[in-house]
Amino acid sequence: MLLGSGGLAALGLGLGGEGQAATVPKAAATARGGVPPRDPTLVINKFVDRLPIPPVMKPQRYGSVWELTVRMKVIKRRLHSELPPSTLWTYEGSFPGPTIEVRRGQRLRTTWVNQLQGTMPIIAVRAAEDAIGRPGEPPTNWPGREKTEPVEGVENIPPWAAVHLHGAHVGGANDGWGENVILPGDAQLSEYPNDQAGTTLWYHDHAMHLTRWTQMAGLAGMYVMRDDEEESLGLPDGKYEIPLMFCDRNFDLDAGKRPNGQLLHKVEIASPMKIIVPFAGPYTLVNGMVWPYLDVSARWYRFRMLNMSNSRVYRLVLLDEQNQVVSGAFKLIGTDQGLLGAPVPLTGPLVLSPAERADVLIDFKELAGRTLKLVDTRPGITPGQPDLSNNINEPDVMQFRVAGKPGDDRFALPATVSPTFTRVTHDDVPADHQHRWIVLTRPGAPAEAEQWEMEEVDPATVQIPGDGIIQVQSADGQVKTLRRISRNFQDTANFLIERGKWELWRFLDLGGPPHPMHVHAVDFHVLSRDIYDVSGWSRAVRGSTKPIKFLRNGVLEPHEQGRKDVIRAAGGEGFTGELITIAVRFNAVGRFVYHCHTLEHEVHMMRPFVVMPTEMMKYGHGAGHSHGAHGTH
Repeated sequence: MLLGSGGLAALGLGLGGEGQAATVPKAAATARGGVPPRDPTLVINKFVDRLPIPPVMKPQRYGSVWELTVRMKVIKRRLHSELPPSTLWTYEGSFPGPTIEVRRGQRLRTTWVNQLQGTMPIIAVRAAEDAIGRPGEPPTNWPGREKTEPVEGVENIPPWAAVHLHGAHVGGANDGWGENVILPGDAQLSEYPNDQAGTTLWYHDHAMHLTRWTQMAGLAGMYVMRDDEEESLGLPDGKYEIPLMFCDRNFDLDAGKRPNGQLLHKVEIASPMKIIVPFAGPYTLVNGMVWPYLDVSARWYRFRMLNMSNSRVYRLVLLDEQNQVVSGAFKLIGTDQGLLGAPVPLTGPLVLSPAERADVLIDFKELAGRTLKLVDTRPGITPGQPDLSNNINEPDVMQFRVAGKPGDDRFALPATVSPTFTRVTHDDVPADHQHRWIVLTRPGAPAEAEQWEMEEVDPATVQIPGDGIIQVQSADGQVKTLRRISRNFQDTANFLIERGKWELWRFLDLGGPPHPMHVHAVDFHVLSRDIYDVSGWSRAVRGSTKPIKFLRNGVLEPHEQGRKDVIRAAGGEGFTGELITIAVRFNAVGRFVYHCHTLEHEVHMMRPFVVMPTEMMKYGHGAGHSHGAHGTH
C-alpha cells in the first residue's frame, strides 16, 4: 500500500461506502516563513507545506469480479497554506484523486458517479502578444488577468465527464470514449481486466473538447497495478513507497495583487500566425500542493512519478545545498507500462512529458542530514536557475529533508528487476506487420499544428509539390511519397487493425513544439528516434517541396526503452524534426483513439482507430498496407 512519510494516511475505501476524503496537512511549524520564490511576482513561499499523499482505494470482491464506486465531487481546498481555498472538481473529494490499487488478474467493475455541481471552476483567458510582461519574458507565466481577453463560454460549461484509465488494456466499450459523457446524476460503468504487468497507470477525465480544463480542475488520479514479479523484489513499500504527481497551475489575483486561489487557464496568442501557445503555469504542484517538502529517512525510497500537466515537459534533477547535481541519485526501474529488465542509474535529467510515468528508487543513506531539492531544468541552463524562455521562472519543484541517522533498511538494489522483460527490436516484429504513417505538422497554415494520417502512393499518381503530399528520404536514400488521407477527428477511420497483429507506426514530426503521442489500450516499444532535415516542408503548399531527409540517428533516453504508452516527439528548432518508430501489438478490440497528450492539442491532434478480430476483418475496409506491399525494413 502507498503511504506517505509524514503525509496523509492511506484510507481503504470500499464499494458503496461513503469513504473519507483526504484532508490537507497544515504547514509544519518548523517550515513557517519558507523560502521566497525567485520571482517576487509569484508571492507565496516555497517549502512551507508538507507533501500530501492521496488516500488509497481498494476494490471489494463480489463473486468472480471486484467492484468499486468512485464519485466525482466539488470541493474547496487550499493548494498552498498561504492561498485561499480553490474550487476543485475531484474524485472522492481528493486532489489528486485516490490512488486505486489492484492486483493483476482482478477483473474490476468500476462505477464512476458524477456528483459534480455548478459550472466549470476555471477562468480561461487569452493574452495577446506583448500585452503582458517585461521585455524578453513570457507574458502568460505570471498570475492574474491583466490585459487579457476571456475565452467566452467556459464559465457556462456544465460538469460533463468521461473517465479514461490511461494505459489500461481494455476493450473499446470501457475505454472512456470522449463523446460518451455523463452529466450529474449519471454514472459511467467500466470494466477493467487488469491483465497486464504490474505498473503505474492513471485515470483522468477525457471529455471531448474539455480536458485542458477538466484535468486542471482536478479530475485525475493514480492507478497502481501490482503483480507477483514486482512483489518478489522486496522493493521499498508502505510509507517508503510514495506517489509524486507533478503539474503546473496559475491563479487569478485579488485587489492586493496576491494569488486568490482561483484557477486560471491563461494562454498566449503568438503573432503573426495567431497561434495559441499551450498552457504553462508559474506554480509547480506535487500531489496537489505548491512547492511542498517531504521528510525522508536516510534509506531507500520508491517514487512512482507521473507528469499530469497540460503541456509542461519536466527535466528533473536532484540538487544538494550547494546547488550541485546529485548525479546517479535516480535509479530507474520502470516506465509507463511496467518494470525494466535492470535498474538504470540516471546520470542526466529524468525527462517526463505529459502523461509519462517513471518508477524510480532513491537511496538517501549517503545523503543523511542533507536538504535536497528536486528542480526542473533545461539544456544549456545551470540546474536550479530560471529559464524564462521556457516559462520556468521558478525551477524548484519540491524539497527533501533527509534525517540525520540512517534508518533500518535491508533493501539492496537488485541486478535484475524484471526477468520477464524483453526489449522488442525491429527483428522481433513478424514479417507480416503493417505500416502506418502519421505526420505532425508545424503550426502555421492553419495556425494550429495538425495530425495527418498518410498512405504511401506512386509519385506518378499525385501532383508534387501539392497540398497533403509529403516525400521522405530515409537513411538508405530511398524516397517514399505519402498522401494525406485524413486530418480531422471526424474524418473516416482509416486504421482498421487485426487483433493480435503487430504494426510499425511512424510519427514524422516536422518540428515546432513537443507532441507527447499516446496510443490507447496498448503498450509499445520505441524502436528509434531519428533526426530529419525538414526544410522541405512548406506552410504555403501544405506539403513538401523537396524530400524530408534523414540526417542522423537520434538518442532514446533510458525511460523510453521500456514498455511505453506515450512517446514524446520532441519537435525541433529551425529546419530539424524527428521520425519516431514504434512497434505495437493490438490485443484489445473496439474503437479507440490516439492523440497528442498536450491537452491544448488534444482535439485537433486526435484520430480514431478500430481493432477487430481476425474473422471480422473481411467485413471492414482500409486495413492498411502490409509490410510485403510497401517498402523495406
